[in-house]
Amino acid sequence: MTTFEFDEPFDKLHEECGIIAVYGHPEAGNLAHLGLHALQHRGQESAGIATCDGKEIFCHKSMGHVAEIFTAGILNGLPGHSAIGHTRYSTAGDTAILNAQPFSVACNKGSIAVAHNGNLTNAAELRKELEDHGSIFQATSDTEVILHLVARSGQKTLPSALREALLMIEGAFSLVFLAKDCAIVARDPHGFRPLAMGRMELSSGTTYVFASETCAFDLIDAEYIGDVEPGEMVIVDAKGMHREFYTVPQKRAQCVFEHVYFSRPDSIVFGRSVQHSREMMGRMLAQQMPVDADVVVPIPDSGVAAALGYAHASGIPFRHGLIRNHYVGRTFIEPSQAIRDFGVRLKLNPVREILKGKSVVLVDDSLVRGTTSQKIVRMVRNAGAREVHVRISCPPTLSPCFYGVDTPTKRELIAANNSVEEIRQFIGADTLDYLSLENLGKAVVDDDQRFCYACYTGNYPTELVNIEELMVSRPNH
Repeated sequence: MTTFEFDEPFDKLHEECGIIAVYGHPEAGNLAHLGLHALQHRGQESAGIATCDGKEIFCHKSMGHVAEIFTAGILNGLPGHSAIGHTRYSTAGDTAILNAQPFSVACNKGSIAVAHNGNLTNAAELRKELEDHGSIFQATSDTEVILHLVARSGQKTLPSALREALLMIEGAFSLVFLAKDCAIVARDPHGFRPLAMGRMELSSGTTYVFASETCAFDLIDAEYIGDVEPGEMVIVDAKGMHREFYTVPQKRAQCVFEHVYFSRPDSIVFGRSVQHSREMMGRMLAQQMPVDADVVVPIPDSGVAAALGYAHASGIPFRHGLIRNHYVGRTFIEPSQAIRDFGVRLKLNPVREILKGKSVVLVDDSLVRGTTSQKIVRMVRNAGAREVHVRISCPPTLSPCFYGVDTPTKRELIAANNSVEEIRQFIGADTLDYLSLENLGKAVVDDDQRFCYACYTGNYPTELVNIEELMVSRPNH
């Protein structure tokens, strides 16, 4: 028998992390903990929370899932009225505890902690410059670069030092900072990664909350009040909340994949319902390339919303023809007698009564390498399907992302190297269609072109100064 490593979840692009910040609540650490539970889908490798009681910063982080890391005893050791939290998906070969966040240090600006969602495209240059001037790095994360820039700044206060540092970094970032007397959050000038803002009214005053997605607010009864704007820095302290632009906002480049796949469907992201966007993607798919079929089946869980939209627009019945096992771990002992498509069978099982003899429309949110789609199509055929029509609710993924998404290299992206017809033959479908770029824009109502589509077009919204190095590496924050 051999050990089998299961890729979770399937052959998908991975968001790098989720962040949360809480200021002005007597149980800030507990609220951050609950928020991280809601953001767990954004990263499953490590998680951490830093809290402050006005005098000292306390921090705990570890590898694993939020529920495994934060026991009651651990949470009791994280007191204070302010907190930041982070859950991380790390890239291959980079699961070291040294890169788990938040980072917490004592420097000439006092004790500070920081957590980051995104990827700095000039991190390598900044790191080399800092090392040449004597900085010592403990991790390989580009988040640590931000800490060094803040510590090196000649500015006297943390907000002014952070302003200076933010003007030096490039790429995608939503940041949460924690100090003894305040919490500070900031978003890059293009607004690549989301950062929502909420509040809770207590008898003792207002609690402010910031998170990657609004589903974190729902769990703790916080009211969503808007987003941190691109190029904006928000400081929350005993005097309340102060908002300012640390730079001139640039042309918006909100990551459209947040609506395609990353975010939970019950979240509001970039001010728009993710569920509604995905249902619209499905509707557009049904109109774009109609097919005479008997049943619409989502590839769970990420294909469900688009499949609902497809079924509604096409009039073809929606059925759960594939059942997902949600309780699968990461490593298994595979039987010595090889079982075909063992990894996919661990996670999905067909409902033969729904599929047998039917013409099936299989709806999924993306098709990255194509290997998993090939196995799923084969599974559906083996369950008795007469025809299998695959519909993908986004355009073909042609280019790597350098803004905080763990994208395979270009040679690993099946659509970058094959035509749609070649991909159809590879996965074994009767027909294959991707949502067009134009219809994706319509689905997210991108009338003023606020979204980034670089993974579908190769047109990057910022200058990539070290493009050769970035092309052969992956985001590593």
